[in-house]
Amino acid sequence: MTTMMFTAKGMIIAACIASLSITASAFSPAPSKSLGLKKHSGSIKNMIPDPNLMSDLIQSSSNLLAETVEKIEPTSTYSKASYYTTLGVYVLSFPGLWSQIKRSTKAKLKRKTYISDGEGAQGGKDLRQQAGEIMAYMKANNYEVVEAGEVITFRGVVQKSTSQAFFLTFCTLLGMASLALVLQIQFQSMSLPFFGEINYFYLCLLSPYAGIYYWKSGDRVDDVKVKLASNDDETENEITIEGDDEELNRMWRTLELREKGMIKVEGLLETA
Repeated sequence: MTTMMFTAKGMIIAACIASLSITASAFSPAPSKSLGLKKHSGSIKNMIPDPNLMSDLIQSSSNLLAETVEKIEPTSTYSKASYYTTLGVYVLSFPGLWSQIKRSTKAKLKRKTYISDGEGAQGGKDLRQQAGEIMAYMKANNYEVVEAGEVITFRGVVQKSTSQAFFLTFCTLLGMASLALVLQIQFQSMSLPFFGEINYFYLCLLSPYAGIYYWKSGDRVDDVKVKLASNDDETENEITIEGDDEELNRMWRTLELREKGMIKVEGLLETA
């Protein structure tokens, strides 16, 4: 594309030089044997060009310049196939936004096993004491026991959050704006009957419906299942918990549990 632009400029400059050369030749006087003004008193008069000839020369130069410009056709140097491929990949990945909105109304269930020091270890806790701490934690977070046995099931209500609704609206706004930008680049000249050209950025007006969808789903009911066990030496308690991932993270941090198979590394703030 750069080479084409330089070629076009060269053609225009050449045309202008040619027209100036023709015009200059019209102004140049006829050659004479002597340059004296006394012997050739009519030479100054001969230097005045014919108005009709000058007009014809200017008109021909303008026509030549116009024809040269018309021959210059802008050509695109990008591959349209790559652009449409990018659009297709974007559209295929776009359902992830809808998946995020749907998952916001449901718990992200995870099942993890944690360990703590048992009765046989120094400063450890027996199963009854460990179960009491878990029970106190769950009740403090508005969970109630709905089934007690080898596996204890707690049930609680997670209230809808205003900040979560605004966060989903913001994420949807960014997603719709990105999609509108892609469509605006790919389909610039597309128009609809009775509506004219399409403004794809109107898609951003759909973003508040993500927050409305989340808010209308109401409060969420979560179940957390806990199973306690200990090893043969009773030096280690094993707590298996199944529930929402966020609740599990809060729980093990509060109760100072360690995930089985993982080694706890103290942070800089903890060591200080």
